[in-house]
Amino acid sequence: MPYSTRNGLKIHYEVHGEGAPLVLIHANPFDRRLWLYQIARFSPFFRVIAVDLRGYGLSDKPETPFNLRDMMDDVLGVCHDQGIGEAIFAGVSVGSGIALLTALDHPERTKAIVLVGGSSSGPRDPEAIVAGFDPQDPGAHMMTLMRGYVAPGFADTPHGKWLLDLFVENSAHLSSKCIAQIFRTRGNFDMTSRLSDVKAPTLVINGEYDESLEAGRLTASRIANARHVVLANTGHACCIEDPPAFDAAMIGFLADHRLIPDGALKHR
Repeated sequence: MPYSTRNGLKIHYEVHGEGAPLVLIHANPFDRRLWLYQIARFSPFFRVIAVDLRGYGLSDKPETPFNLRDMMDDVLGVCHDQGIGEAIFAGVSVGSGIALLTALDHPERTKAIVLVGGSSSGPRDPEAIVAGFDPQDPGAHMMTLMRGYVAPGFADTPHGKWLLDLFVENSAHLSSKCIAQIFRTRGNFDMTSRLSDVKAPTLVINGEYDESLEAGRLTASRIANARHVVLANTGHACCIEDPPAFDAAMIGFLADHRLIPDGALKHR
């Protein structure tokens, strides 16, 4: 069970497969398992590294203030421990913010970025988001938030219910204060003015019902040659709502930039 401690915390991660590195960064309030379908799809062709962000999964849960660069450094610490100099970074929501910041601050380490949600500025009112957290157990409010991050009706299907339940089953071991700090951290970090500086190939993916759809359109419009894909009948967490469509969008983008092995294209 690997951990990185390079940034002063225990950051848990999993490694699957071999090949070029693909680093997967989950959303708030999920954990590394948000990428379970993509781990299965891409690990035959990539070395897939799925990180538990601070506050989630098996990683430490600090309650003192931190910022988005601290969270980026957690991810880059994992890359350092794995001997990764350059990678494809894919992130959802706050994970997309971390991937975007990596492309801006460390272009030499960034082969390409996949921004799911794709907002360059984060939520406008993080305090309204965090107000519902129970200090003793954030699970109920996490579920409320997650239901809003998927398309209408998805959370009430057997499949959707099973998926969302994954992320609250151990919620009593999480920290409401840390989760709230992640929301505040993302809401207080605006990269919009720097979007034209992104040089890495960029894919922005939004769901049709994604609350970040307009922000994703803006991000894609200000990054040179960025591709924007909108997935029908999905929301903010589109990677678990429609994995075949999501994976096809990612594979097409990577193939066009010659960043995926030919063998992966047999099952597009």
